[in-house]
Amino acid sequence: MDQLKSSGKSFEISKQSVWQAWEKVRANKGAPGVDGASIAAFEKDLKNNLYKIWNRMSSGTYFPPPVRAVEIPKKRGIRVLGVPTVSDRVAQTVVARAIEVEAEKVFHPDSYGYRPSRSALEAVARCRDRCWEKDWVIDLDIRAFFDSVPWDLVLKAVAAVCDLPWVLLYVKRWLGAPLQLPDGTVKARDRGTPQGSAVSPVLANLFMHYAFDSWLVREFPGVGFERYADDAVVHCLSLEQARRVLGRLGERMAEVGLELHPDKTRIVYCKDGRRRGSHEHTAFTFLGFTFRARRVVSRHGKVFTGFTPAVSKEALKKMSEQVRSLRLHRHVSLTERDLARWINPIVQGWMQYYGAFHRSALYPLLTRINAYLMRWLRKKYERLRGWKKAERAWWEAVDRQPRFFAQWAWTTAIRA
Repeated sequence: MDQLKSSGKSFEISKQSVWQAWEKVRANKGAPGVDGASIAAFEKDLKNNLYKIWNRMSSGTYFPPPVRAVEIPKKRGIRVLGVPTVSDRVAQTVVARAIEVEAEKVFHPDSYGYRPSRSALEAVARCRDRCWEKDWVIDLDIRAFFDSVPWDLVLKAVAAVCDLPWVLLYVKRWLGAPLQLPDGTVKARDRGTPQGSAVSPVLANLFMHYAFDSWLVREFPGVGFERYADDAVVHCLSLEQARRVLGRLGERMAEVGLELHPDKTRIVYCKDGRRRGSHEHTAFTFLGFTFRARRVVSRHGKVFTGFTPAVSKEALKKMSEQVRSLRLHRHVSLTERDLARWINPIVQGWMQYYGAFHRSALYPLLTRINAYLMRWLRKKYERLRGWKKAERAWWEAVDRQPRFFAQWAWTTAIRA
């Protein structure tokens, strides 16, 4: 992979870009595609596999295989994820990186999804600040976004930022790649970009940049927003303004082949201790955090009611289900260190994300994890079957290594 540029090929694609794409795919891991080949299997003949990708992409003869459809249950219905083959993920990443370089030059600062040096937590923090400044919010939900985006407008958005012919060629081929369903049948597609592919995030961002961000700035320059892929919140000064903006947004989405979900899109009043009046909706959820009136203690110790985010009930439910599925108390063959190595990365991830705002809302979940560990302790050691002896051993362990388990940094309670 030492030669940087192609020679005598239709398209100038560097071998280095293919190698860098592979490194990203390997780091992201992921399941096999329709060919059943894992990342480990791909790596066994790495040099040859990467050469094939580069050779075919450079000559214009790369055609993507079908995408493996994986059905993920959700609250209402099923979400279908598309899992490309490892080779296809590498090829997609080459193209995605080429688009991202140019797209970053035009993206709006309040677009946060799948962008370098930007995060969901930054979007939540900006949303919180704007909720303090403006009284009304439009909580947007686009119906089946990834299944509905029109291909012609996606290609138009790509062409607006990137003039490389091979980028447009391969984006068009990936958009048209069929889905292989769980029963083995192959389903043709005529719109949408499957969630799960390496190129879909930047395509979704580009589409929404022109369909939503640029349009909103042009039509309503005084209205702020935060967007993470297809999830967006719009801030308004008054109910009248919110109604006007929402009406035009519905028309705009129809113009670009999308639809606002009638049951999930709503106008919300950011009611707190200083805002009078009422409204049908006084809370909304954005990126796993529910914004509503809460008791808040300022840095100076003053207690007031503020409109702030905290982990949502839906997110808590998913985490609780995962904790229950681990069945920690049954793994008595493991040592304390084994348990810590197993669960700490999971719990630390939850704490880092959902604990960023109003972290006390996580305490019941963390206490429940501690309760499972106490059950494990009593089952593993016969001499600690009694509660008092087990409790004494628990507090001795906490005193000895107060951060042995990730959640102990915030709570060592074993009872709610």
